[in-house]
Amino acid sequence: MSSPPSPPADLAGRDTERSRARRLASPLGAAGLAMLATAALYVRDPHAGGSWGRCPTALLGFDCPMCGSLRAVNDLTHLDVGAALSSNLLLMVALPAILLLWLRRVVACWHGGDAMAPLVPPVWVWWTLAAVAGVFMLVRNLPAGSWLAS
Repeated sequence: MSSPPSPPADLAGRDTERSRARRLASPLGAAGLAMLATAALYVRDPHAGGSWGRCPTALLGFDCPMCGSLRAVNDLTHLDVGAALSSNLLLMVALPAILLLWLRRVVACWHGGDAMAPLVPPVWVWWTLAAVAGVFMLVRNLPAGSWLAS
């Protein structure tokens, strides 16, 4: 038996490009949605009370770890890093890690194969992140931690 003929080089190249485009669709789509949300936050200022609705935790009288995130992103779009740090320090510290993880995913999708395997952090990483968020929430709601309040 003979093996089936291989496709012409130009067809194989196009198939590889299509496969790469399919792999990149997810991280690039996520980036597009993030840019759209960031543009919306630039246009509609979350510093105005109620402009984006009411946060359920704020209605209960405390700041969650994400309180102030919309204002922080808005401040970043206006290149006011100090105000962004003041709005939500935790988000500002996490943003470089989020961007690096996204970039890692783009590179993995570009290369394909084994590189596409999902990154599975150990359980202790999740517990550490939960503890950091919990301590941040606790401290920002204490009277002495009011400088961290949103």
